[in-house]
Amino acid sequence: MPNQSPVVTPTLAEFEAAHAIVAQVAIETPVLHSNYLSKLTGADVWLKAETLQRTGAYKVRGAYHRMSKLTAAERKKGVVAASAGNHAQGVALAAKKLGIKATVFMPIGASLPKFLATQNYGAEVVLEGAVFAEALKAAQEYAAKKGAIFIPPYDNRDVVLGQGTVGLEILDQLEGVDSILVAIGGGGLAAGVAVAAKLKAQAQGRKIKIIGVQSANAASYVPSIKSGKVTQIATKPTIADGIAVAKPGQIPFELIKTHIDKVVTVTDDDIAKAIVTLLERSKLVVEPAGAVTVAALMTGAFKPKGRTVAVLSGGNFDPLLMQKVIGHGLVASDRYVTISVMLPDRPGMLVKTAEAIASAHGNVVEVLHTRHGDDFDISEVELRVSVETTGAEHSRRVLKALNDAGLKARVAKN
Repeated sequence: MPNQSPVVTPTLAEFEAAHAIVAQVAIETPVLHSNYLSKLTGADVWLKAETLQRTGAYKVRGAYHRMSKLTAAERKKGVVAASAGNHAQGVALAAKKLGIKATVFMPIGASLPKFLATQNYGAEVVLEGAVFAEALKAAQEYAAKKGAIFIPPYDNRDVVLGQGTVGLEILDQLEGVDSILVAIGGGGLAAGVAVAAKLKAQAQGRKIKIIGVQSANAASYVPSIKSGKVTQIATKPTIADGIAVAKPGQIPFELIKTHIDKVVTVTDDDIAKAIVTLLERSKLVVEPAGAVTVAALMTGAFKPKGRTVAVLSGGNFDPLLMQKVIGHGLVASDRYVTISVMLPDRPGMLVKTAEAIASAHGNVVEVLHTRHGDDFDISEVELRVSVETTGAEHSRRVLKALNDAGLKARVAKN
């Protein structure tokens, strides 16, 4: 494959050498078949479960490979990194295994489980700044002042080689892979997987497609690839904070623009639905950034043919955020609907409402009763009923049962 950029494309031998090093710390995570996604898409869909990796994500691969290349003098200086979660844990574990002092800067709002996990791996954690950019600046200032070696999360060739070992494993574990979907944030994982998998497939006399997936609210690679140069964007809030990167890494970008076949995007609603599906159908806890690949398959953003592997890049999911995301996913899937019922203010109407919902086999989980509203008649009250259903069709049956009972019911706007 030709290389038209100033970045030297890694060779298959380099990835294989990286894999031998990475195997000293990372496990070979399983590739699991998904009957549900196979039936949904009409393709043969498999899941590369990096959620089961040590530290709960692929990041330890790149961190360990990069740090294994440090000289004895550099190791004595220690390493420093900035991260809100997965990279922090990867650096911390890699440093522990290599006997290197690690300092990790995290934003003050970093989730408690990720903070504690990073500490437990032996790193010194410094909370600095309200957002990641401020933590990153503090880490770089620390490196300049103390002489510690800064370990970047993605924009480094050794990091890309380490992350690319995911691609090698997939092709070793599964024959005849036609396409791989991989999340893109800064681009280290996607660049590594794309180059490694294509080189290995080429050596096997085959071709393979690599599809990158980004959150629609943080899709910096879309305009970058279109313009042919690294382009910074203004990101919007997204539940996939692990891949919410405003500017691609220069090294990953040069590799991705040549080796990735297509970049697609998914919404937060799509991601939330995918998370619920993975929990229910595959019994896997997958963080939002790791579920974007499955979201792309479920929405048809990428229509797979043949044997397809979706990389689940991480499973470090704050329980409080998980609770919110699952609820959001149930709403987005029409499994949880809030219905507004306008009732005459007289006895017996609450019972009538409950009987109508029960007749359609809806399960009431929350009720809000109010007499106050700008568009209420003086003799009316509003009942907001949150109901669990089995999906969109069941939700419609519940709504119909209410209206057939003579009640003024509609899906609540908010």
